[in-house]
Amino acid sequence: MYGLHWITHLLEDQRTKDSMYHALTYATILEMQAMMTFDPQHILAAGHTMKEAQAICQRHRKKSAFSKGFTEEELHAEVCYAECLLQRAALTFLQDENMISFIKGGIKVRNSYQTYKELHAILQSTGYTHGNDHGHFEGGVKLGVGAFNLMISMLPTRTLKLLEFVGFSGNKEFGLQQLLEGSSESTFRSFLCNMLLLCYHTFMSFILGTGEGDVEDAEKLLQPYLKKYPKGSIFLFFAGRIEEIKGNLDAAINRFQECCEAQQQWKQFHHMCYWELMWCFTYKRHWKMAYFYADLLSKENAWSKATYVYMKAAYLSMLSSDDCLTFGETAVTLFRQVPGLKQKIAGKSLPTEKFAIRKARRYLSENPIPLTAAPLEMMYIWNGYTVIGKHKDLTENMLRTLDEAQAKLGNCGRNEFTTDDQCLLSLLKGLCLKHLGRHEEAEQYFTLVLCNESQIKYDHYLVPNALLEHGLLCLEQGRNSEAIKLLEAAKQNYKNYSMESRTHFRIQAALHKAKGVKENGIHVPSSP
Repeated sequence: MYGLHWITHLLEDQRTKDSMYHALTYATILEMQAMMTFDPQHILAAGHTMKEAQAICQRHRKKSAFSKGFTEEELHAEVCYAECLLQRAALTFLQDENMISFIKGGIKVRNSYQTYKELHAILQSTGYTHGNDHGHFEGGVKLGVGAFNLMISMLPTRTLKLLEFVGFSGNKEFGLQQLLEGSSESTFRSFLCNMLLLCYHTFMSFILGTGEGDVEDAEKLLQPYLKKYPKGSIFLFFAGRIEEIKGNLDAAINRFQECCEAQQQWKQFHHMCYWELMWCFTYKRHWKMAYFYADLLSKENAWSKATYVYMKAAYLSMLSSDDCLTFGETAVTLFRQVPGLKQKIAGKSLPTEKFAIRKARRYLSENPIPLTAAPLEMMYIWNGYTVIGKHKDLTENMLRTLDEAQAKLGNCGRNEFTTDDQCLLSLLKGLCLKHLGRHEEAEQYFTLVLCNESQIKYDHYLVPNALLEHGLLCLEQGRNSEAIKLLEAAKQNYKNYSMESRTHFRIQAALHKAKGVKENGIHVPSSP
């Protein structure tokens, strides 16, 4: 991904006004930019361009429902049209997440999904004949069918219920298979299939799942691109992410730094690297370096100033007051800035930002009671313990830091936050012990959170997450029926807590694993 600006310039010609594929490719690049920047102008420009691309596809679609069969051009028009609808739906949600937008986007998603289902049926039918550009058509169908099955299979049950009225269902294995087939062929959509698979294995399965993406598959998918484009930013970024989730932090840091040096046109790639570098140094407990990247993000990136400043404060809270002097700011002053930095993207506050603001509120009093191990708590929100769990030394060092926080907490007098802070440390220590194979001790710590449930005043998210982690521990030991009970309790008995949606995604992934369910509670013999 050397020169996306050059590609954009190339596509800004007459061909985007009459060629379906030129129009769709140009609109897709603008949508990628909008998704990375959250800039309202970029979102509007991408939406306008995607709408124009859809109109071009419409001109080439079959004119009459009564005419038999499709010409090759009409089939390509259908698959491009479905792709435009899907991308416009994503932009609708990005632009404004209110109910009207949900319905508008939902209608586009439904139409896109139905089109992909019909095209998949055509591909499977005996009457279908291969045209000259059959591969590009089939690749488009595999991309859409694969993406739908994969994404819908990950949705929590309650979200799925909202979608069931339009007949949605998802099969994760089938979705992955379709995308893998689409990525292995030389078609227009191969790259997109590949990128979606890499995103799933290296991000979605961690942030919205139980952290079990297939790293080997990700490496196989990435290797040919990295070989062909050794300085390609997007490939270096994924290479860094793969090293990171393997726990090879020094190798990951080198890759992310290479990625930043590879190009200067799209600063958003730098920011994505800064975010990962911040976490790599957090896992290493190098608080000053982690602060450095959080500081860069707070100055250069508009995604969530509140989150970045919160992380800066969190890292300074792990340092001595003398060490903080060199930075010219203190944890307390930074934490106090966080609530004032709240923003709404697409009409809605980011869950991570809401979490940071809630936690920072305890610094608004004249004599604030410090947060306990703030960076290690946010690290849990981003499922970082799955990363350090790959290496014994990283996990043992983190456990030592948590023990130090426990001792510090014990030396302070009791206050309104004491039980919450103790339960937080119990959850995090339980996670470290689980990864160290000390399962009995880990279980005791998870149970301890549940025992103190009635005394927790603010951090109510700790209880369902302790049940989730306890369930995952049981699952690891083959105690599936016990795991299901714990996971169902986490899902059914708690609501309106911090980061609730993310927890429900993880619960859903764990339940799928526990029950051996390949589909999202709906048995649809013929996927998609």
